[in-house]
Amino acid sequence: MAFTSYRNVRPWAKAIQLAVQTRTMPPWHAAPHYGKFSNDSRMPDSEIEAIVVWAKNGAPEGNAKDLPPLPQFAEGWRIGKPDAVYSIAEYTLGSNTLGSGGNEEQATFYVDTNLKEDVWAEAVEILPGNRKVVHHAIVWLEAGQDAAFVRTVAPEIDDGCSHPAAGEVGSILASYVPGKGPEQWPVGIAKRIPAGARLKFTISYSKSAGEDEKDMTSVGLRLAKRKPEQELRRIDLHNTTFLIPANAESHAVTACHTLIEDADVLSYLVHMRYRGKSIQIEAKYPDGRREILIAIPRYDFQWQTKYLNATPVRIPKGTRIELKATFDNSPNNRNNPDPSRQIQWGEGAADERMDGWIEFVTPKR
Repeated sequence: MAFTSYRNVRPWAKAIQLAVQTRTMPPWHAAPHYGKFSNDSRMPDSEIEAIVVWAKNGAPEGNAKDLPPLPQFAEGWRIGKPDAVYSIAEYTLGSNTLGSGGNEEQATFYVDTNLKEDVWAEAVEILPGNRKVVHHAIVWLEAGQDAAFVRTVAPEIDDGCSHPAAGEVGSILASYVPGKGPEQWPVGIAKRIPAGARLKFTISYSKSAGEDEKDMTSVGLRLAKRKPEQELRRIDLHNTTFLIPANAESHAVTACHTLIEDADVLSYLVHMRYRGKSIQIEAKYPDGRREILIAIPRYDFQWQTKYLNATPVRIPKGTRIELKATFDNSPNNRNNPDPSRQIQWGEGAADERMDGWIEFVTPKR
């Protein structure tokens, strides 16, 4: 629905009331008991109550003189003019090849940067070539021709924390998902793009347009003028060996990583697909103490927020970071494409993922 005028909004008054009362809107999925985040979009109780009273009183129109100006949504790059842009070759999305992924199709593209020397990116943004069909996209950073993310060859292992082969180490440069803006880091922090790096685009397309569509998605880099004070680092947690049984209502999967250095954690991002039910990141400190850093009790594939810590969270060397997820592969999950299938990791639209990414810097000495 549009919110650009009272006439647009008035018919939706009761639906708006319900959405804010149930906290469906604004979308925010982190449990309030863990962590403090600078991009927390939850409405305060006083604002919710104001909307409830407005709706119950017949949704009266206010004074037109009090209307704020309509927001201006910038076309093109939100990070300003990029210093470097890398684009996929033009891709045609067919309208009549639904396949097992239903109304979604995932495609992978590789683009060489041809960089002769390392550069430092202080902001990175993915710009969809066709917003009608690009649902979400991830750009992986690969060093030279080495694959950044390959499925581990191992038996089915759900408890990745008990088996080192169940984990993966990769590197994401940027992501474009519902509810998330460009990658922009604090002053003095930047991400290194190594010479000879190759970019891997994984793009999920929606086929709801009902006709053939073309896309040429790009990623843009705004480069730092000099080497930053601190290098942006990542902890990449994945389990690619899990097996979710058919009709399972709450199937647990884990992945772990132990820090080899102190870290000041800036943000968290988690990713599952349609069977994702809940997910959390927990720290087990060297002294045995445990702390949940972030918990998403009701995961929603349609909203994949990057959670920005209000202040960096210091995690000491030797801490084990544990990613714990549950999946609902039962008929009770209305988003489930096919509860009769057992599900494993995969890049297809009907497959599953179990990923967690933590951005951090090494503390200043």
